[in-house]
Amino acid sequence: MALLSKNRLLELIHSEQPMVEGMKDECIQIQPNGIELTLKEVHTLQGRGTVDFDNSERVIPETTPLHFNSDGWIELEEGIYKILFNEIVNIPKDTAALATPRSSIIRCGATLETAVWDAGYRGRSECLLVVFNREGIRLQKDARVIQLVFYSMESAVDKGYSGRYQNENIC
Repeated sequence: MALLSKNRLLELIHSEQPMVEGMKDECIQIQPNGIELTLKEVHTLQGRGTVDFDNSERVIPETTPLHFNSDGWIELEEGIYKILFNEIVNIPKDTAALATPRSSIIRCGATLETAVWDAGYRGRSECLLVVFNREGIRLQKDARVIQLVFYSMESAVDKGYSGRYQNENIC
């Protein structure tokens, strides 16, 4: 596997099926080693989740959206939150992605947790924001919060991701 460079990312973003759609500003969001995604929504989790082997008994907790103030900011206390990104990601069948929080988020006493972004996935993704700072964190709508790095696989998969979250939250 090879990490895709900025030049290759630019090619894939300007292709017939852009790898990332809906960026606020390509010049700022495309970095030497990845693409930064921006904050669309913040939710709190309501209730307990359940995870099993074959997903037949999986339960994802409901969420309640939080609101940005009139200036476009949100103040979050220590705790966990689900966040959604503005951008829609289209991962080719010969590519996989991993995400890491921007260092600014870490320096503020928070982090983001996410899973592997599988080959063939298309959708508006979400992740878990964990605020460790006892004083909380203040985030602006559309803030760049995570960097998605893409890896070229040695060969394409026959069948890409086709799970529950394919094409979710695109509208």
